[in-house]
Amino acid sequence: MIDAGTTLPTPEESRGGHGSRAGARTTKLAIVGAGAVGSTLAYAALMRGAARTVAMLDVNRAKVEAEVLDLQHGIQFMPMAKVEGSDDVAVCAGADVVVVTAGAKQKQGQTRLDLAEGTIGLMRTILPGLVEVAPDAVYVMVTNPVDIVTYAALKFSGLPPERLFGSGTVLDSSRLRFLVAQHCGVAVQNVHAYIAGEHGDSEIPLWSSATIGGVPLLEWPGIAGHPSLSEDAREEIAREVVQSAYRIIEGKGATNYAVGLAGTRIIEAVLGDEHRILPVSTLLDGDHGIEDVCLSLPTLVDRRGASERVLVPLSDAELAGLQSSAASLREVARRFGL
Repeated sequence: MIDAGTTLPTPEESRGGHGSRAGARTTKLAIVGAGAVGSTLAYAALMRGAARTVAMLDVNRAKVEAEVLDLQHGIQFMPMAKVEGSDDVAVCAGADVVVVTAGAKQKQGQTRLDLAEGTIGLMRTILPGLVEVAPDAVYVMVTNPVDIVTYAALKFSGLPPERLFGSGTVLDSSRLRFLVAQHCGVAVQNVHAYIAGEHGDSEIPLWSSATIGGVPLLEWPGIAGHPSLSEDAREEIAREVVQSAYRIIEGKGATNYAVGLAGTRIIEAVLGDEHRILPVSTLLDGDHGIEDVCLSLPTLVDRRGASERVLVPLSDAELAGLQSSAASLREVARRFGL
């Protein structure tokens, strides 16, 4: 007899796999980097029950062990999970998803592209070992400059593009939706809008395809006490999306809460095989006339990884902005010999 509320394994889980016990397959998330972003992402993933095992890897053994111990002490108040951590890459063995947050820390006044050289070198060092212990994982890069780092990581790892991608503009799109919702006086969940291109200064909002409650954003009439989105208001919102990370870093040294939640959303889409459309950074191969560069477009994310891009219609100005963003990223990649 099965008690009410018992969760039965899916057919895929019943077939077993790494981490299985008595034929039931469990999910494992590995997080590389136990800094502000990595530890917050681990916390968010645990609170949302995203994976049954969360493993953290960091070169600073004392730091990663302390973060793990702190998280373990809160397991009573979360969906049941196992938390482990080490400075040995073996802790990531058999992971279903590997999220890489390790990288140079962005300092006040630095752009994301300023961080490229040190972080690219780090990817060259750590990725071969990760792929060796977790050869079947989906890899998500959450370290800046994410588009350049994702492009480099694809070259260093040898993984197919659908199985290694960047967090891209998932966070930027969340910032955009929040600001639109705030201006228009609606719930953020009713706003559907994307930021595309670079996760950085050349990113572009896709106003032409944005909607509020099913109404095209450019036709939104406004509601009592909240005006419609004028061109000036849209330009101010777009500037705020770009500048908000710099403001947060100036005030508290790092962004961590929203990016931890955004990363967890991507993880859930993969582990839950959700077929969710998210603006992640993938290797383009001719989309909108752009190729051989990683940048963000709305993409179907499921158990396969970033499985298929969705070619949303673009205005002429948006297409020009996307191509300009791609050119900027390609120039930086070539600067680093990629």
